[in-house]
Amino acid sequence: MPFIALNSAEQLELHFDDMDGDVKYYYFTLEMRNADWTPVQMSYFDYIKGYTQQRIQTYRTSSAMLSRYTHYQALLPDRNMMPSKSGNYVLKVFVNGDTSKLAFTRRLMVVDRKFPIAAQVQQPFSQHYFKTHHRLLVQVVHRGFELRYPQQQIKLMILQNNRWDNAIKNLQPTFIKPDVLEFVNEQDMLFPAMREWRWANLRSFRLLGDRIRRQQNTDSSYTVFVQEERPRFGMPYYFFRDLNGRQVYETVERINPLWEADYSKVRFTFQPPSGLPFRNKDIYVFGELSDYGRIPEAKMEFNEEHRVYETELTLKQGYYDYVYALKDPRSIVFETEQTEGNTWETENLYTVLVYYRELGGRYDQLLGISIVSSPFARPQ
Repeated sequence: MPFIALNSAEQLELHFDDMDGDVKYYYFTLEMRNADWTPVQMSYFDYIKGYTQQRIQTYRTSSAMLSRYTHYQALLPDRNMMPSKSGNYVLKVFVNGDTSKLAFTRRLMVVDRKFPIAAQVQQPFSQHYFKTHHRLLVQVVHRGFELRYPQQQIKLMILQNNRWDNAIKNLQPTFIKPDVLEFVNEQDMLFPAMREWRWANLRSFRLLGDRIRRQQNTDSSYTVFVQEERPRFGMPYYFFRDLNGRQVYETVERINPLWEADYSKVRFTFQPPSGLPFRNKDIYVFGELSDYGRIPEAKMEFNEEHRVYETELTLKQGYYDYVYALKDPRSIVFETEQTEGNTWETENLYTVLVYYRELGGRYDQLLGISIVSSPFARPQ
């Protein structure tokens, strides 16, 4: 989870590749947002000390065998652009100093740890969710802060495995005590437990990784075929340590994967139950490798001849976690019940965020953050 402490020396690393392989003048800026990611009603200089834009000056041309790209990297924030308030921020990267030429955006957070948080993951009591969901209990200590209207001044948000699509938002405290707020609502603080994530080992394009069916190479490109996969709901649960949906750039042939790793086209194939397409829902390759379903290639197309869903992603050498997720076109939430199933033994990471707004304040301060894992609720 990309967050740093307010007024600290902590920094985040930004890395990305430009597949044109030339040199462009990339710039970035930061924009502050409220707890719900709507823009704050403040001037830029009310929350940033420094300049409005910063150029990315560190870049290097790839030295991979086939793929030509330029790798850019930056540390942020730096002394030329420093957040002065805690809260949510959007990083915007654009070309030639022109904010209308937006390349991409990313979310990050600045936290001022003033609210200690105690969070715990439990098995739900309800028989409907006992074997398939995780329940969270949260206690927030606000000693030194006078909360006259905690229902309006405090906003609690819980994320599962760094996902924003199914985040639980705007939770109300169940019990209000002196200096302590307790959130124990079993109906509202539930997450489908999912299963451990599938994986694709692409560290080498010379030797096939596990779960790779075959590889097709030419003088100018690689194409990797992941084994055909099927739904996992109803199958026995097996624990294995995963990355909870994340990815790691690694290569076994070279030293530095940032500019010495190659790219490959990776073909994913999913066989739906009975070979029939899902009704009124689209299926996606879901995880950090597809920006959690946001890139167009994440959506799979149904092959009528072979009765399977297919798609192709362009991925850098590394290790990738993913699942197959369904989404109603009218919704933003991805669900995995029909493709992966849910079992309460699954290990997930949960991030608890606590926002505070002063009476008459113009923005939401991020004053607490806690990360716990299930099923053992070990603090991170």
